[in-house]
Amino acid sequence: MKIYCGLLLLLTMLANPSFSSRRRRVGDGDEHFFRGKLFYHHHNSLGSTLETQASPIGDPEKVQTLWYDQTLDHFTPSDTRTWRQRYNVNDQFYKSGGPIFLMISGEGGATDIWMSNGAWITYAKELNALCFQVEHRFYGKSHPTPDLSLESLRYLSSQQALADLASFTKAMKDTFNLTSNKWVAFGGSYPGSLAAWYRLKYPHLVDVVVSTSAPLLAQLNFKDYLGAVRDSIDVTNLQCNQQIQKAVKSTQRLLRSRTGWSMIRKNFKLCDDFDGSNKKDVASLFETLAGNFQNIVQYNINNCYFEGSKTANITIKTLCDIMVPNDAKSTAFERFAKVNDLMLNAYGRNCTNFKYLKSVRDLQQTNWKSNAAFGERQWTYQTCNEFGFFQSSDLIDQPFGNLFSLKYSVRLCEDVYGKIYDQDFIENAIEWSNTFYGARDLKVSRVIFVNGSIDPWHKLGITSQNQTSSENVVIFINGTAHCANMYPDAPSDIPALKAARQQILNQLTEWLST
Repeated sequence: MKIYCGLLLLLTMLANPSFSSRRRRVGDGDEHFFRGKLFYHHHNSLGSTLETQASPIGDPEKVQTLWYDQTLDHFTPSDTRTWRQRYNVNDQFYKSGGPIFLMISGEGGATDIWMSNGAWITYAKELNALCFQVEHRFYGKSHPTPDLSLESLRYLSSQQALADLASFTKAMKDTFNLTSNKWVAFGGSYPGSLAAWYRLKYPHLVDVVVSTSAPLLAQLNFKDYLGAVRDSIDVTNLQCNQQIQKAVKSTQRLLRSRTGWSMIRKNFKLCDDFDGSNKKDVASLFETLAGNFQNIVQYNINNCYFEGSKTANITIKTLCDIMVPNDAKSTAFERFAKVNDLMLNAYGRNCTNFKYLKSVRDLQQTNWKSNAAFGERQWTYQTCNEFGFFQSSDLIDQPFGNLFSLKYSVRLCEDVYGKIYDQDFIENAIEWSNTFYGARDLKVSRVIFVNGSIDPWHKLGITSQNQTSSENVVIFINGTAHCANMYPDAPSDIPALKAARQQILNQLTEWLST
């Protein structure tokens, strides 16, 4: 029997009476790729740009946005402070005794669009599931503290986030008598890690997990990220990396003279005067230029799912067709600049931001209304305080040069959050994270680990059955990018992707019936 008449009424009564049910305008705001993560200013969620090429699987009008009274510090019993955590619920497919699906949000705000679309909604329809989505503390509209000062950010961690999930799950189980239902957690990217860790740390609260594109090994110098970008580009066009490398070397040669600095500013449409002797600005610029390729490689054809996305229809092939033209009328440097023009135009920007100090000042802002509050300040803090994941140019055999080193990334942590965040501090934090969670050696069962070969983040995940217990399932999809299996079916999907989604559904069906 349907429970929404009683469940949603009670949920609404428990929620903040002033909650907003307004739907966000899709594609609104500034899309920004920052160190392996895609942020959306003004709506700050990758999910909020989700678009299928068909009608939604579920009814968006059935989705409710509500608020839960969450504990501020789960690890200090004497601290009784609480805050309002945002979550979504959709029970239109639920039948009594069906499973409870929990979508975990991460470094972007939760959005109700995911509540009526995506592969997990297909599974919910098939398996008669009740769907929850919980927003991560300090992201989206879930603000546990008045600001983003360091004093406030001490409550931002994956451990606190997992405890939030545990508190929420227990409350829903107890309040709505969902204790005999099986719970399934879903997550992609960092939330994919959280999903696997949730099963690890709270196995009595969650029965099955689908962990997608999850970086499970915390690593200071994630230099293999660019190695994976290189490899994914090679799969598309064997000449493309050669032309990128040639262009980067040409750009580096221009650093030797003021005339060259002027050419760099003109060709890459820099927002400010460029001083080639300023190593931080140089590192920032070359990281930005590499980011043009990193963004597209990481998501590749997934971009077609993003309604209003500035990079829609830009794929690895698009960039390589620019870098490797049919004629030889332009230089590799000019074509490199043309790629930057394409990305500037896609983002609706007139110039390329590259000033290191400007980035530092932006990341130092502690007001919830600042641009960095849409995720960059918080996620950078988590990388400096828990995970590392610094995508440096220290790998020798990659085409993007060597000018944004590990030292540059560590220095950003120090300059934004204080000198205590030096390399020794970050290394100790990473070691603790890997010890606490187990890195790739997770002692879990009934977890489906999914990764794609094009996605650079698969380098830190579980991609082979040999890496985990036979009680888990590993799906490695050749030819897909970041979180591809989480999106709804599309006519352009390769057979391996379609097969992966079906395998996930079959495995969920089997585990939920035993």
